[in-house]
Order: sequence, then structure tokens, then C-alpha cells
Amino acid sequence: MTRCTAVVLAGSRPGVDPFARAYGTDLKALIPIGGVPMVRRPVEALLQTEAVGTVRVLAQEPGSISQALPRNERLIVEASGATIASTLEALCADVTVDWPVLVTTADHALLTPGMIGEFLAQSQGADVAIGVVSRGALLKRLPQTKRTWLKFRGGAYSGANLFLLGGPQVRSAVELWRTSEQNRKKAWRMLFTLGFSGFLGAVLNMKTLQQTLDAVGRKLGLTIRAIELSDPLAAVDVDKPEDHALVTAILEGRA
Repeated sequence: MTRCTAVVLAGSRPGVDPFARAYGTDLKALIPIGGVPMVRRPVEALLQTEAVGTVRVLAQEPGSISQALPRNERLIVEASGATIASTLEALCADVTVDWPVLVTTADHALLTPGMIGEFLAQSQGADVAIGVVSRGALLKRLPQTKRTWLKFRGGAYSGANLFLLGGPQVRSAVELWRTSEQNRKKAWRMLFTLGFSGFLGAVLNMKTLQQTLDAVGRKLGLTIRAIELSDPLAAVDVDKPEDHALVTAILEGRA
């Protein structure tokens, strides 16, 4: 297997982040979990994964983030763009990048080499791959969890904050991502990019997740694949105090 470049998105929202402040820091990525800055956990998992080469951590404040990370010749901490989409667009234009690129986030505190390896193995050959976890698997493991579910024919899914970008040809998908950032409260605009039949299929749950991604892929000229991960904890990130308490309990063996 070709070693991929891993990108960890460790950006922060503009202004004061009350979530970060509640835990004694000004950056969400530096919130401690089990005595360890949150961003350090996914970075260490990536460094321990054989299929991962360089790990690039992108943040608006790289100096602060780098102090929380281990010293490793494979690790680079650098400035990000203002948004996720602008960051990824710059990545697509970077001629020094070794493709494919695995993208994850600093709040993926339960990420493991096993999750990463499974995702990469099933992503081979795709232009874009998206990690997901089924509702049934996650609720069986964590019946108390509350998530936002993407519902399709045959099942509902939660995102796993794992994405594979196969090469610079994925810029069209990144541009679509930028549109969604600008219209995050107007999801129907995104659905209309599928065409009328795709719009109806998504709204009425007439299409499976993969059929929906196939429709998007045909529009973009890309192969887009959903990767259903076997470990339901791949869908757990830390975005609010309740998530912090849950992840802490999982790490301590109490959940």
C-alpha cells in the first residue's frame, strides 16, 4: 500500500471559544482529555499507522499547537486557511503534496491506528472516500449518545471525520464543500446539485448512501465511496462538554 499524507485540521473559530475557555485554554484543539491536549491523540494515532507517511497539522495558530505535539521528523505543523475548504483548496494546488491525502480533525480524540488502517484499505482506488458509522452500530455501543443522522434508504449514518482525497483532481469536490460552507443552513441548494431526480431521491430516502454519492460523483467526474467503519467509536468526536465527558469515560473504561 502506498503511504499517504495525513492532514489534521486543527483550526479554531473566530473570537472567543467558550468551550475551550471552560477547559482553561483559548483553542479547542488544546482542550485536555485525560491530561493530554486533544490534538495530540489523533496525531499520535496517525504517527503509529504504517500506511501514513508525513503528518501535516494545519491551524491558524501553529505555534501554540506545535507545543502540544510530540517531536517527530514525520510531523509538520503549519498555518491553515481561514476555512476548511480554503485549506483543502490550497492543498490541492500544492505540488509538493504526496497523494493520496487522508484528512481528519483535531477533535477525533478516539482515533486509533486500527480505524485508520481499515479506512485506508477500503479507500484504495477512490478519488474521494468518506468514513461513516451506521446508527445501529453506534447506538448498540453507546445507546445514550445523541447524534445528527444522515438518513438514506437502507440505513442512517453518522460521519467519522475521516476523508480520503485521491489526488489534485478532487478540487471539484472541495469546491462543492466550499459551497456547503457558504450555504450550511440551506441544504436543499446542495441537494439540487445532484439534479432533480437526485434531489427527490435524497429527500424521500429513495436512494442508498452509496447511490447518492455515485450521483454526486457523476456530476463531478469523480469516484466517491462511503466507507462504513467497523468500530462505532470512529463516529465520536469532541465538540461540546457532553462529548468531552463521554470520551473521558470511554478512555477510562467507564463507558
